[in-house]
Amino acid sequence: MARSPRRHDRDAGGPADLLAAKAVLREEVWAALTAARVARFPGADGRIPNFVGAEAAAQRLRETPAWRRARTLKSNPDSAQLPVRQRALEDGKTVYMAVPRLAEPDPFFLLDPAHLADTPRRAASIRGASRSARRVAVAELAPVDLVVAGCVAVGEDGARLGKGGGFADLEFAVASAAGLVGPRTLVVTTVHELQVRPAGAVPTAPHDVPVDLVVTPDRVIDCRRRRGPRPAGGIRWSELTDEKIAAIPLLAARRPNLSPPAGV
Repeated sequence: MARSPRRHDRDAGGPADLLAAKAVLREEVWAALTAARVARFPGADGRIPNFVGAEAAAQRLRETPAWRRARTLKSNPDSAQLPVRQRALEDGKTVYMAVPRLAEPDPFFLLDPAHLADTPRRAASIRGASRSARRVAVAELAPVDLVVAGCVAVGEDGARLGKGGGFADLEFAVASAAGLVGPRTLVVTTVHELQVRPAGAVPTAPHDVPVDLVVTPDRVIDCRRRRGPRPAGGIRWSELTDEKIAAIPLLAARRPNLSPPAGV
């Protein structure tokens, strides 16, 4: 009997009604991709879904002015955005790829297009990055020109819904606090049309990072005039569970001392 994928929002903080609304939308999108037979192996459920047309979406992104201007990218490690990472390396761009679930003390792969042990396509995969990249700490990263994020669903107003783990938002918070991304750094995603929702349809929390450009195989949606504000203030410690902090070495090492001052 097939096992249901483990829910990534099991250790998420926040209002229960918001978490439930997000979970409902995820299930709706995963079901739609599966029913249309556009979800690639191993399926959509529980994942940033890889989709038929991911290469076409990556190519459309490649043709944008934002892509042409970018020299350094920070990207999620999911299969749906592998064609984006591949094209970045082919175009001579440096790629910082997050280690899955930020589960290492040095939580990013540095992919230098001039020093790859494999072809750009192989090097852009998680397995290939272990041969072609070195793992680096946040302090070793340089400012990035473009942030590539994976989505389960995304609104035409830039509202982004991930798979529930909160890792993309954490990466952005850490990068912002370190000065690696700024107000003009664009956040982009590549998705299937079935993942796109009308403005106002994707529920969000204050820590959710909106997307500037949504790219599908058929179109580019510029969300900059309609998207909500980016979260400010760095890592929102009060919204993180003890389980989440303990699972991510980067957070565990930076966790502030929340004990009250002596004499209080």
